[in-house]
Amino acid sequence: MGSKKGEGGHYLPDNPSVTAFAVTAPFTQGSLCEAAVKEKTMTKQRLWQLDALRGLALLNMLAYHAMYDWVYVFGHESSWYNIWAPGCHVWQQYICWSFILLSGFSFPLAKRPAKNGLIVAGCAAVLTFVTAVFMPSEAIWFGVLHLNAAAVLLTCLVYPLLQRLPAGAGLAASAALFALTNQLPCGYLGFENWHLCALPAGLYKANWFWLGLPDLTRFTSADYFPVIPWVFLFWCGVFLARLWHPSRGEAPAAAAPLCAVGRNTLFVYMLHQPVIYGALWVWHRIRGM
Repeated sequence: MGSKKGEGGHYLPDNPSVTAFAVTAPFTQGSLCEAAVKEKTMTKQRLWQLDALRGLALLNMLAYHAMYDWVYVFGHESSWYNIWAPGCHVWQQYICWSFILLSGFSFPLAKRPAKNGLIVAGCAAVLTFVTAVFMPSEAIWFGVLHLNAAAVLLTCLVYPLLQRLPAGAGLAASAALFALTNQLPCGYLGFENWHLCALPAGLYKANWFWLGLPDLTRFTSADYFPVIPWVFLFWCGVFLARLWHPSRGEAPAAAAPLCAVGRNTLFVYMLHQPVIYGALWVWHRIRGM
């Protein structure tokens, strides 16, 4: 079996997974040894720093969403968790910034980014359908998965142009555009609480929420990451990949758990809310709440 570079520049076996290989191959000592060697080789070829950073962000996301469900879905009080408090806002922003920046960093390393983008788009469509049908008050119309898919596919179209820009200049320009348009969905140019100027209300009447121009009188989304401003943060990652070149290799033992989590980001993301919600629901049923 050979190997080929997959999403994030990580090497994957020609067979879709080592698990599939173990099931379909003859159950012999030789085949098991071959699978073990192949898995170890792939681990040594990964950019373990990226896996660790993804894993850290993913664990923070699990904790953040578990607290969200505990407080806002199941109605418990918390002395410290308040999504409107500055500390929770910084926590939430760290999580989403990490995912988007790392996704952009992985783009130049991917062998088939368009295919990856279409896969994520399919997952985003499933997420919208499930939340709209089963949790309409928490429906997600354009969340971080939608943004990731749109950013990947858009970057596929403009990547030749991005490559012509010096990496440092591209990074600085992308960061500046992200800061300038950070409050575009709220009707302003500016970053966070710094509002440079208000934008004409007419720009938002068409409700182009996917672009970053929502009509907030009739649009809501439990998770909302429009193309603008977030594609500029994605492009920060694209340019950063040309400036920072992490080495491939096996992760240190201390980072191995984080790397294991970070290698399965999409799978964990798709399942984490049903699992967290289900666990809390069962706990409440057992406790008779």
